[in-house]
Amino acid sequence: MPHVLVAGKIHPAGIELLRSAPGFTVELISPVSVDSYAPFLPQADALLIRTQPLTAVEIASARQLKIVSRHGVGYDSVDIAALSARHIPLAVVGDVNSRSVAEHTLALLLALAKRVCYFDQAIRAGDWNSRNTFSAVELAERTLFILGFGRIGREVARLAQAFRMKVVAWDPYVADSAFADLGVARVRDIDAGLQQADAVTIHLPRVGDRPLIGRAELALLKPGALIINTARGGIIDEDALAGALAANHLGGAALDVLECEPADLASALLEQKERLILTPHSAGLTGEAAMRMSVSAAQNIIDYFNECLEPSLVVNPEVLAINAVMNPLP
Repeated sequence: MPHVLVAGKIHPAGIELLRSAPGFTVELISPVSVDSYAPFLPQADALLIRTQPLTAVEIASARQLKIVSRHGVGYDSVDIAALSARHIPLAVVGDVNSRSVAEHTLALLLALAKRVCYFDQAIRAGDWNSRNTFSAVELAERTLFILGFGRIGREVARLAQAFRMKVVAWDPYVADSAFADLGVARVRDIDAGLQQADAVTIHLPRVGDRPLIGRAELALLKPGALIINTARGGIIDEDALAGALAANHLGGAALDVLECEPADLASALLEQKERLILTPHSAGLTGEAAMRMSVSAAQNIIDYFNECLEPSLVVNPEVLAINAVMNPLP
């Protein structure tokens, strides 16, 4: 009888699916932290986890663990090597939140361009005359540079084109046809894209320890450019971003993700209030997307124990073949 540990609050639809599966038991630990779920790992046959780290230490304590299912698509906080050494597959959800993240990206872009938060704060401070700063800008005819042209990046392109923006994009792993199909100009060099951009949106995984967008890259942007990150914290050097905002080089920045989550309230970045918008890693957490993610993550666990887990959803699919030989399910 598989015992499933759900680490972090998820949409009730996923919990209901697990509880309705014959022979499954479920334990839900609502807080999203390692300390909250780690004591329950030794009894877990399956782990459904949100954004908390899952390191070799936690994996070693989960002596019965057979499957980990991520409530999302990113897995940079999971020790894949430690899972693979134990022949434990890591499953992710499919395309369940691209629309939500893309819409959130456009919402942030519009909020920056139209200075929504600035005007709101000014009115509350009694400054109705802020309207005469003429500081809002139009999106039409401006250039949007999209970093990462996967499902989310392509959806952002479609939405931006509806506002008559000129869209260019960089992604070395996507075929030329994907750009051509949407009428998006392909940029082969990031620096070249940054230099022509009026706005930048980021939709890439974090790779390595060095930020992709640092002080030098921010300096390439036009004065008044806007930058939005709804991908992963650490892709933008936050100290460099704080400096660019303080120097009024950028028109604004909006981040749904941070290097340190929850946010470090003492960081230099959070001192930038007028031209910085922050949201709490919530771009993909609309009610609709949360329901789809919870159901997909739960279904991956059920499918694993029913020996029908889709290999394309497994980050380390080689372990599936090994398990079929070494650890056949009853």
